[in-house]
Amino acid sequence: MHYYVYILKCKDGTLYTGWTNDLEARLTAHREGRGAKYTRGRRPLELVYTEELPSKSEAAKREYQIKRMARRQKELLIDS
Repeated sequence: MHYYVYILKCKDGTLYTGWTNDLEARLTAHREGRGAKYTRGRRPLELVYTEELPSKSEAAKREYQIKRMARRQKELLIDS
């Protein structure tokens, strides 16, 4: 099974980072307002970054690393 870390760009310009094992289902949930409380009022959402990882623990650790980054660092990650 593969796991994904992703970054969404919200309508207000903010960035949301999460992880999942089913990217399409998670994106659908976000777009329907069921994904995360943070993204509910910030739709539409744009998927701007994904990273595939081999385990749940690695995905959670990577999500934590990205969430701790400054916005500029996240933007550089997205642009790479």
